[in-house]
Amino acid sequence: MKKLFVAAIVAFAGFTTLQAQATEVNKIEMVSVQDSVIKTPIKLEELPDAIKTVLQTDPYKDWTPTAAFSVKDGDKSYFQIDVKKEEQAASLKFDAEGKPVE
Repeated sequence: MKKLFVAAIVAFAGFTTLQAQATEVNKIEMVSVQDSVIKTPIKLEELPDAIKTVLQTDPYKDWTPTAAFSVKDGDKSYFQIDVKKEEQAASLKFDAEGKPVE
């Protein structure tokens, strides 16, 4: 009778341990990221005057604008101007007042 009682306790302890381990393995965490950037092409002539003025000053005056975009990134709005200089290319970001945006 004692052997049966001990066997039942060992079996119960083993089942409890297996059940706890199975619960740990089944935890999965998912993260969802949504891209909320809206990039609208605009003509270079449509850029705000403040940005046009900044592009004519150092260090930007040697770069040639090739394309412009109005960008809405969540709460932020800015203008992206693609520029080139010889074989180099870059993208500049400015707010409507001509201040650089990071």
